[in-house]
Amino acid sequence: MSNLRSVAVFFPNILLFLTVFSGISVYGQENSPATLPSDTTRNAPRDTLTVDSLNSSLDSLGTKRDTTQKDATDGLKAMVTIAAADSQVTELKTNIIHLYGDAKVKYEGFELAADYIRVNQSINEVFASGLMDHNNKYSGRPVVIFPNEPPKTVDSLRYNFDTGNGVTFGIFTEVDGGFIQASRVRKNQYNEMSLYHGMYSTCNLPQPHTHFGIQISKGIVTENQIISGPAYLVMEGVPLKFITIPFGFFPKPNKRSSGFLFPTFGEEFNRGFYMRDIGWYLAFNDYWDSELRGTLYSKGSWETAILTRYRVNYKYNGGFNINFANTKSGVEGTDQYQALHDFRVNWNHTQLQEANPGTTFSASVQFGTSGYAHNTAANASYNYEEITRNTMNSSISYGRTFADGKVNFTASMRHSQNMADQTLSLDLPTFSLSVASFNPFDSKDRVGEQKWYQRINVSYSLRGDNTLNAKETGLFSKETLDQFQHGFQHSIPVSLSLNVLKFFQFNTSVNYNEGWHFQTYRRRLENTVNGFEELRDTVRGFRRSYDYSVSSGLSTKIYGMYPKIGKIQAMRHVITPSFNLNYRPDFSDPMYGFYRRYIDARGEENLYSIFQGSKYGSPGSGRSMGIGFSIDNNLEAKLLSKRDTTDGGVKKVPILQGLTFSGNYNFVADSFKLSNINFSGRTALFNQKINLNFNGTFDPYSYDRTAERRVNRYAIKDGQLARLTQFGLSFDYSFNPDANKSRQQGLDSLDKQKPSMTPEQQQQLARISSDPNAFVDFNIPWNLAGSFSFQYSNPGNRETVTATLNIHGDFSLTPKWKVQFNSGYDFRQKEVSMTRFSIYRDLHCWDMSFGWVPFGRFQSYNVTIRAKASILQDLKLTKRNDNFGGF
Repeated sequence: MSNLRSVAVFFPNILLFLTVFSGISVYGQENSPATLPSDTTRNAPRDTLTVDSLNSSLDSLGTKRDTTQKDATDGLKAMVTIAAADSQVTELKTNIIHLYGDAKVKYEGFELAADYIRVNQSINEVFASGLMDHNNKYSGRPVVIFPNEPPKTVDSLRYNFDTGNGVTFGIFTEVDGGFIQASRVRKNQYNEMSLYHGMYSTCNLPQPHTHFGIQISKGIVTENQIISGPAYLVMEGVPLKFITIPFGFFPKPNKRSSGFLFPTFGEEFNRGFYMRDIGWYLAFNDYWDSELRGTLYSKGSWETAILTRYRVNYKYNGGFNINFANTKSGVEGTDQYQALHDFRVNWNHTQLQEANPGTTFSASVQFGTSGYAHNTAANASYNYEEITRNTMNSSISYGRTFADGKVNFTASMRHSQNMADQTLSLDLPTFSLSVASFNPFDSKDRVGEQKWYQRINVSYSLRGDNTLNAKETGLFSKETLDQFQHGFQHSIPVSLSLNVLKFFQFNTSVNYNEGWHFQTYRRRLENTVNGFEELRDTVRGFRRSYDYSVSSGLSTKIYGMYPKIGKIQAMRHVITPSFNLNYRPDFSDPMYGFYRRYIDARGEENLYSIFQGSKYGSPGSGRSMGIGFSIDNNLEAKLLSKRDTTDGGVKKVPILQGLTFSGNYNFVADSFKLSNINFSGRTALFNQKINLNFNGTFDPYSYDRTAERRVNRYAIKDGQLARLTQFGLSFDYSFNPDANKSRQQGLDSLDKQKPSMTPEQQQQLARISSDPNAFVDFNIPWNLAGSFSFQYSNPGNRETVTATLNIHGDFSLTPKWKVQFNSGYDFRQKEVSMTRFSIYRDLHCWDMSFGWVPFGRFQSYNVTIRAKASILQDLKLTKRNDNFGGF
């Protein structure tokens, strides 16, 4: 959101240089001593005082320390304090004081230190410079401090206390990632400055070896305007004087300015030549701005976008984007011709906590047509993750706490969209009111430990919903809007936890849930011309449902130690078994009125719930009284380690973590009393380099393949312990852990800078976070990493297996060249996933990259040269050839 957006001239970078330059002090250098090019600095005029005269003065004066204070006379507003660590000479005839060796001058907020300082009391002027040391090196350069500015170092300077005029020789400083150097800069009391032989470059070397620079012969900078003399480009140290402007006159407003946004040009296989992201920048005020952008294609496609950002310091910030696309593909008049209309809306909003303590409000909204990313190649970013994603989600939430944090209210609106089948789910809105758990029988004045009844814990929550599940098409039709489901749900859990016999934890609970429904459902059979059809009617009106359950259980921990085996000094096995008795009545009993019966097309009587398909579901049918069980296992070992000398050279190694088996047995069920057995676990292999996760389900009952259904007979009677119906396994591995560590450190550093980034830079950071191949670290010579995912499913009649392998890595050909790649293989589809190669070249103050997708739908290549300076992120050269959309 810079005023540079308003520039629309042949040579816009001259304004960039002068605008950046106008924001710095003209008196110094921020980082390193100035060593400017010989044509600008070494020949720059200095004071008439010579080094020889200084040396002779030193010989005659000897070494002594003195301090002199000049009274506030001759128009000066305050006292001038001067000091010298080596010596001081006063010329009475000329009223000039010479200070040598760690000399210092202080006047109001102005402070100056140098190896040599001359104070002319007649004209209230000070001159400072360094001296040539015994190695013939220029040292002791002046360090100057102006009010509210950091210390700066220069070659030499002259400053008048009376007028505020000053001249500085030899500037080299950094501003917003760019570097400015000039042989001479003069500033007057009106805060106007003129410069002589200046250069703006992206290189941090005093003599840029690889740079893009702008050479300015003369220039004047005032508060509201910039005037420059002849200026020309310099690339790779070569002056391009044929690209020169004789003079320039530019406004320099002190606020954001609206202006033209320059497009990029290229060609795409399917949509033709394009002019991309042409537009206009609108700077409304200091709190919000906007961009209007458009893209045109020679074959008739077009895109348009509105990007708006807003920010109020210490209160909130956010932005929204609205994108439309009209994509045409194929040849008009043929069967392959398509004209697709897509849109996407993004909105994000963050409220700062200090703005309104106790209240929160945030928004993260993304919705649109399912084909937008695919048809526009993710706004021409060719982001594979964005193009292939299948879901979009949105959330707008508000929260507030009451009664000293004991009561919490939240409200939200949510949207979930499946782009594969073009279905969406809306919550407009959902709210909840919850009361923190409390002990109703405890006393605030209690002395001593709680009695058992004082440990009874109660809480309450209320939830309201208004939801819709529908297709994208016809979303706003009356038939679709009539499908909204709304109601309320109350939940009151009561629990008690006690220690029993020292080693057991006893837990008991009673859970009561009640739903308030504003629509119920009826099923019936109707005779039509096509035969009997089963219909489902919606009945409007208030109905109440409820259910409750009781559960009591015990849990404990069992520790097992295994003897020493080789390097294994000890092995500990922790088993955590838990058992609970649970009871729930049969809510399909006619006395509750929650269930009804109907005759289906086959003449069979069926039981159904009038709440089936509602937001809160229906109370459970069938009485349940059983025992639930789970067993959790953790296994770890202590190994001797020659590398790790801490803890006596013994290192803890987790072998198996969270291996859990769980299930339930219902004593009163008519059949299938034992539930499926679920298991899950994780572990780490090869010195924690591979993280492995697994999960699955065992069915204890047999399956009749002929009838294609489960039978009420244990599988063990058929010769197998249980049937594996589902199994999942995933792991990832990096052959060079330093690469992952470096990448994470880089991301952490970028994340800290996120508040000051532009939206485009934040989008780039998000891409880096999701793509391990997008972060380039030239300090890591090589990296190779991969991940594997496997899923198996067999409910009985059909096996389904999916397996994918992904691999990515990089290696440095030289300290300045790096090659990256990523690819994968889908074993089910028997095809290679999107493969990409990238080559990066570090040009010191520039980056060059080459990307290539050799095959597939997104076959393309691109070459980009970009300045590293953050202020010049839009200054880039891109060559791209895209085969996106080819057929």
